[in-house]
Amino acid sequence: MLKLARWSTTHRKYVVLGWVVLLFAVNAFAQSAGTSYSNNFTLPNSDTQRAADLLQHSFREQAGDRDTIVYKVSSGTVLDQAVRSRMSAMFAEVSKLPHVAQVISPYEGAVAGKSISADRTIAFATVVFDEKANLLNKGTVERVVKTARAAAVSNPAHPLQVELGGQAIEITQQEGFGLSTAVGLLAAIVVLLLTFGSLIAMGLPIVTALFGLGTGLGAIALFTHVVNTPNFSSELAAMIGLGVGIDYALFILTRFREAYATPGPTFADARESVVQAIDTAGRAVLFAGCTVVIALLGMMLLGVDFLYGVAISASIGVLLVMLASLTLLPALLTLAGARVAVGGRRARARAAARHAAGEPVAAPDGGAWLRWSAFVQRHPASIALVSALAMLAIAAPATALRLGSSDAANDPSSQTTHKAYELLAQGFGAGFNGPLLVVAKVPAGTQAALATLRSSIAATPGVVAVAPPRLNEPARNVATLTVYPRSSPQAYATTQLVSRLRDHVIPPIEKRSGLTAYVGGVTAGSVDFATVLGHKLPLFIGVVVLLSALLLMIVFRSLVIPLQAAVMNLLSIGASLGVIVAIFQWGWLGSVFGVQQGPIESFIPVMLFAIVFGLSMDYEVFLVSRIHERWAHTRENSRAVGEGLALTGRVVTAAAAIMVCVFLSFMLGENRVIKEFGLSLASAVLLDALVVRCLLLPATLHLIGKVTWSLPASLDRLLPRLNIEGTLPTADVDATSNGQGALHNGGAPRAGREVASEGAEV
Repeated sequence: MLKLARWSTTHRKYVVLGWVVLLFAVNAFAQSAGTSYSNNFTLPNSDTQRAADLLQHSFREQAGDRDTIVYKVSSGTVLDQAVRSRMSAMFAEVSKLPHVAQVISPYEGAVAGKSISADRTIAFATVVFDEKANLLNKGTVERVVKTARAAAVSNPAHPLQVELGGQAIEITQQEGFGLSTAVGLLAAIVVLLLTFGSLIAMGLPIVTALFGLGTGLGAIALFTHVVNTPNFSSELAAMIGLGVGIDYALFILTRFREAYATPGPTFADARESVVQAIDTAGRAVLFAGCTVVIALLGMMLLGVDFLYGVAISASIGVLLVMLASLTLLPALLTLAGARVAVGGRRARARAAARHAAGEPVAAPDGGAWLRWSAFVQRHPASIALVSALAMLAIAAPATALRLGSSDAANDPSSQTTHKAYELLAQGFGAGFNGPLLVVAKVPAGTQAALATLRSSIAATPGVVAVAPPRLNEPARNVATLTVYPRSSPQAYATTQLVSRLRDHVIPPIEKRSGLTAYVGGVTAGSVDFATVLGHKLPLFIGVVVLLSALLLMIVFRSLVIPLQAAVMNLLSIGASLGVIVAIFQWGWLGSVFGVQQGPIESFIPVMLFAIVFGLSMDYEVFLVSRIHERWAHTRENSRAVGEGLALTGRVVTAAAAIMVCVFLSFMLGENRVIKEFGLSLASAVLLDALVVRCLLLPATLHLIGKVTWSLPASLDRLLPRLNIEGTLPTADVDATSNGQGALHNGGAPRAGREVASEGAEV
């Protein structure tokens, strides 16, 4: 790190120019190559995937996504000739659009009359695409929506309402992250201004993060040509990269200001202060960034290829902003010099004069955090108990977590998918919004078993209706049956119905008749997705926690620190899950946040763990590395914990405030999934920074004492050595009995004196 820091500061103009060239070059290549996002979604060895594969191979016209066109008349009936003519003409027009395999009209064929409500005021047609929703182009689906809604009649005398619902239609209503990112960036600017009180000091973390993030987004666009990458990956990478990029730059800038303002026999100049900052905080940034990447790439252990591109894209974003913090920021800091230091040259001169006169100089973080750390030191047991109980209480609702996929009832009321859901529920029942698709492989001579299969499914509790089977032509060896549940797609009763059909209803018929049937469709796919992630989540958590614990053990030569980090990071994640279960699943404060009750999206816990565990490790590393640094100097545990908290409390809470603002900005949209994501991340960071890092962690380390830093000799010899605390002299902190403090060097620097124990280097 010393070599990197000295090179970046010595060649600062070339480093800045290099980043400018890299930013424009990568994005120019990305612009010329375009993007190749792919929402390809498969669940190997699941019933849903087997059904999809069978349809794709033998019944392609039924293999695509199924959406609905729902319409309602306010006067007369849908069977009136004027309504029937208008809608039939529209169905014919939609059927000719690209990627539309067929439109099943409520007026014709086997479903004639069965797709019309009892009072004949509501009816629906089924649009069958030739591709799954995640493979359809947004423009293609928008043409279907535009064509269908053109049939609506606004004449007050004969009003006709036309709405559309389904997975493909949802594509046209997905919200972008642009507004949320802009609001989060503005909030970060305000927090940085309040923290540093300087426009230049505020601007450097923002510029650094934007350079790294801009380059990362270009690299992600190029990466989409290599690996299947969902279309929301770049937005997610932008959100994470913006937060961690500003945080990393904030930590380094804070350490630079501290080094520049710390008096001694001789002051370091701006360049040497930058080198000290990179050699200390920069090492922690490198380590923290690597833990975030490990946590993100851990998602690949789930075996769901849909998440591979997400994990790698987010990792690219984190790596680029980390690299910018370690190279571009030092160059910019060296160019800016005293203009971003605490108080500038005059304050520096006054500090030097006070030091020369033997007067104490106040710590850059002020006395408030010294007083707070002294308070924690005086009451460690009560603080540890209260904070732990508070976190457990907040996490308690997470024990009732139910994974699934929210249905269109949770879409904003202004969207056509929500209106279509309401019309279908009103005319036919909530289950018509998420029909199950039973796909049967019918060997020759067993077609008669289809009638038995249909009647058995229709007699199953929770089933309202089963449409007549549709056979592929001319082979007639694959059939589909559309099953309409009584309950809504997101209801637990629907999940139970899927299990009942698979485990109890279909197997006896298969055994007697020789046919093979799978329960598929979007609703069943959501059930399978939740099941797969739920089963593999413990493995994912275990591997990430063990790898992170091993890294912490190597760095801090301690058994306590890895165990403490694992427990407290999981506590933060559990508390954030408790928050979203209470609000989104139970409906507490639902009117305040504008959400309805429903399950938690299946991928939320996975991505929450990956992101929050990495961010929690950031705060863990920055705080514990400073405590360990003080322990290496003083060999007094209580003093080391108190001084470490005093030195890092302000910057950790400022960094957390930036992250909370960025994540809370995602609550501004109307999309339920984005709101879940934003609130879960914001609550996790808030609780982790304020409760865990400022209360529970220091109190626990005070209680454990010197045992914190012990490691069996045999294990110590086996583990490699990794230093993240730097090799340059650093100031001591003296805390007086009244809670005030001063920074001084404690004597002239000695050649070879190292902050870290053992003198190890990265």
